[in-house]
Amino acid sequence: MDSSLPILSLSAAALVGAAAAFPKLQARLALSRAKHRSLTGHSKMSKMVARLVPHYEFDINDFFRSDGAPPEIATQRQDAFFRLAGFYAKQYAKGRAATAEVSSRISDLQFTETYRVPFQYSRLVRENLATSAFMESSAGVTVTDLDGNVFYDLTGSYGVNIFGNDFYKECITAGEKRAHALGPVLGSYHPVITDNVKRLCEISGLDEVSFHMSGTEAVMQAVRLARYHTRRSHLVRFAGAYHGWWGDVQPGIGNPVSPHETYTLADMSERTLHVLRTRKDIACVLVNPLQALHPNANAPGDSALVDSSRGSRFDRAAYGQWLKQLREVCTERNIVLIFDEVFVGFRLAARGAQEYFGVQADMVTYGKSLAGGLPIGVVCGRKDLMRRFRDDHPADICFARGTFNSHPYVMTAMDEFLSRLDSPNFNAVYNELDELWNERARQLNDMLAAQELPVRVSNLSSIWMVHYTGPSRYNWMLQYYLRAEGLALSWVGTGRLIFSLNYTDADFAEVTKRFAAAATRMKQDGWWWRDASLTNKGIKRRILKEIIARKFKR
Repeated sequence: MDSSLPILSLSAAALVGAAAAFPKLQARLALSRAKHRSLTGHSKMSKMVARLVPHYEFDINDFFRSDGAPPEIATQRQDAFFRLAGFYAKQYAKGRAATAEVSSRISDLQFTETYRVPFQYSRLVRENLATSAFMESSAGVTVTDLDGNVFYDLTGSYGVNIFGNDFYKECITAGEKRAHALGPVLGSYHPVITDNVKRLCEISGLDEVSFHMSGTEAVMQAVRLARYHTRRSHLVRFAGAYHGWWGDVQPGIGNPVSPHETYTLADMSERTLHVLRTRKDIACVLVNPLQALHPNANAPGDSALVDSSRGSRFDRAAYGQWLKQLREVCTERNIVLIFDEVFVGFRLAARGAQEYFGVQADMVTYGKSLAGGLPIGVVCGRKDLMRRFRDDHPADICFARGTFNSHPYVMTAMDEFLSRLDSPNFNAVYNELDELWNERARQLNDMLAAQELPVRVSNLSSIWMVHYTGPSRYNWMLQYYLRAEGLALSWVGTGRLIFSLNYTDADFAEVTKRFAAAATRMKQDGWWWRDASLTNKGIKRRILKEIIARKFKR
């Protein structure tokens, strides 16, 4: 009888332990199910896969037939490639020479030059289709390089250029004159900051403002303040979303150290809402409204164009409804909702994505265009969230500082920007903005379809992405044909075309003509050859075989 007591005690302890563990297991399972079923949603797995991929590259014999094209198509492509290379060498001679002179000492250039295209093709492309990193002047919607070539600007200066380069030149020039008397005196404020703060509070619908030196820093501070005031540890970001290059918001490839207080969950998912409703460790949710163009997918770049599976599905109503659901859950659970509008702020509407989607956040970060073309980061937030100390615990503070925060020249250029934005005549640029850019995208797509070209565009207002309708391993070549037609692209190639809002119908008509001409030449040169056996799945299987062969050196 007595001998059974230890057994009963152990059984009871096991049951108690299982009962205690069960809720934790449930929470862990719910968290796993809320992740997007792709590498963008699984940061540890993405890093593991990246480490397994070996380097290999195609020599000239395999470069032009990596999709199994017949010899005559491979020869056609090779002739076209070196013909285009000859054009680049002649047309961009000065710019290429200047780029070559500095690239060995500028690590940024080394990275962007290497990752313009899939790595298997990179060396031959760099040797023959090197681009110029230099521009000499801008006017209207064009930029001019060192060789005197005039390009229509589709780079958008990485999102800075919303209203046209001439607009920002005016802001900077006028701002410099106003700041000149004070000069680069740091620590004290230029008087113009009073107007800036008032306007930013009105635009954001929030109480207080904090100035920083970049969008990345602004997001860092917003997250830090959210953790400080909620006394919780974790932030939630959505699969594929970019919030700067700092560690906690870049948990996968690109960050050598994996953060332990970040949840990467699926965008537009009921399972994500369940996690937000049930976990007690979530301080804030970060939203980059640009993800509405491609939910749960990484920012598109031609270096990842291994096949034609890139796409987008922007639905303003659906994404707006998702944000409203987030707002409700965050309010219910006392989670800080942060809109990261560093990229889209002031492009979609005068009050940014909050106005565009009809949702009020607890904190908003701005950057890019706000300082009239100069570097800036701003956090706007509720009064209770912006406070950096506790009245009842004077040693408990939330520190943030930066030498160039509130720089006089930045503040006066910002005031020029905000003054123009506040003008009713200027503000009219937002009237029927979506309709204008949706119609322009439709016009280009109709032209491409009529000419039976396997390429289309999708858009979030004036932010565009190029995708492809037929399987191919060579879609990344289009960026080089577009540049040859006088269209300036950023280093990510056709992954993101960013138009400034000063494009006239005549300007846009010229862009569509050049875009179609580039695609036509690419098709004629055999890059979009395909037979019935070529599929996106087949391309991926072929790449996997190449990787395995290289890994085991067969």
